[in-house]
Amino acid sequence: MPPRLSPTVRQQRLGLELRKMREHAGMTPKAIAAALGTDVPKISQMENGKSGISADRLNSWAVSCKCTNAGLVEALTLMTHDRGRHWWHSFRGRIPNGMLDIAELEHHAESMLVLNTVSIPGLLQTGRYASAVFARLRPPLPRHDADARTAFRIQRQQILGDGRKPLVAFIHEAALRMQFGGPAVLRDQLASLLDDADRPWITLRAIPFSVDTYPGSGEDLFYAHGHVPELDTVQIDLLQSPQFIHAEAELDSYRAIVAESETTALSPEDSRDFIHLIMKDLKG
Repeated sequence: MPPRLSPTVRQQRLGLELRKMREHAGMTPKAIAAALGTDVPKISQMENGKSGISADRLNSWAVSCKCTNAGLVEALTLMTHDRGRHWWHSFRGRIPNGMLDIAELEHHAESMLVLNTVSIPGLLQTGRYASAVFARLRPPLPRHDADARTAFRIQRQQILGDGRKPLVAFIHEAALRMQFGGPAVLRDQLASLLDDADRPWITLRAIPFSVDTYPGSGEDLFYAHGHVPELDTVQIDLLQSPQFIHAEAELDSYRAIVAESETTALSPEDSRDFIHLIMKDLKG
């Protein structure tokens, strides 16, 4: 099979974990190639995500590297199984690849957490609100591109439909008051947010301006919990494209932000009351 030209973030992550395992064992690419009965170029392709790896070969890789982290090996083995097409593949070529990677990340997450300071989390946006968010991008998107991104964002929300993916959403008051599309759009969005909060697998917690200190880093962030903590991933929104973070030191920083958010945010019950108050403040 020829090498992949554009490996997904998930495929790149699997390759990165293979390389980390090899380097931790002090093995060279040549040594691991000899152990697996392959060549160095193939090892390079596996480690950069351009070539897949079978479950059997991954387990041989782990044995050769004397990796004793059974949970990690099992989780990496699961990553080798998913080679089929998913709904987001139908959007390839219509929206940026980074957005497809977000859907893939959500699909494979054990649970999800978002911390938003500018806008309502994409997984909880209404269609009109999402359209208004994309309309404010500069330079402006062509209409068909904006419509494709809106449709993609709404379809992503199917991940929350059956309750198998718990979501915790920390939303700052700034995001709750930002009027993308005007007061009527925001009012409908906040009402929809309250409806979402009624679902037992969605936890909504507001962070008001009045808290003594805000723990967030300023970016809207998405924290995807992997099958094991070593495979957690943080995605933050940047103007150019989403950024995916999985270095352990950086993950620890974001875990600290999440932990502090849990102590400063309003309770789910108080958050509902807080959103009702914001809705009453809306004019128009």
